[in-house]
Amino acid sequence: MRHGKKINHLGRKTAHRKSMLANMGSSLIEHKRINTTVAKAKALKVFIEPLVTKSKEDTTHNRRIVFSKLRDKYAVSELFREVAPKVGDRPGGYTRIIKLGNRLGDNADMAMIELVDFNETYNVNKSAKKKSTRRAGKKSTAETTEAPKAEETKQEEKDDKKEE
Repeated sequence: MRHGKKINHLGRKTAHRKSMLANMGSSLIEHKRINTTVAKAKALKVFIEPLVTKSKEDTTHNRRIVFSKLRDKYAVSELFREVAPKVGDRPGGYTRIIKLGNRLGDNADMAMIELVDFNETYNVNKSAKKKSTRRAGKKSTAETTEAPKAEETKQEEKDDKKEE
């Protein structure tokens, strides 16, 4: 039974677990993405998202709260300087977990956890999709004008061959 089991202990004592999550959180903020096991990624998501929410408002009190959790002043300064302005308008969901398959050595489920706004492949400015119609629409003027041009070029090619 799992009555009252709110967090995954990850097979570690409390101090070890907190240190590990602080180190992983600092690495995530510094590198914007890290590879780890799925269980650790899910635990890190619960750990890091409230800290990113705190970083939206840059006050001394919030910096001290975040520093007490991360224990790395460089990670805290980068979180407040670079990460917070990018996620300022986002209401939550700052991280993304992508499953990668199994690790070769022990067959553990691996995942990549990343900060959502720092991924260039997903955040490419997408052009607005053109509305597709289901009915048979009118032919565009470009299609009707291209057909005579194609015939003209064929005629010009024939004329060129005759001249040679």
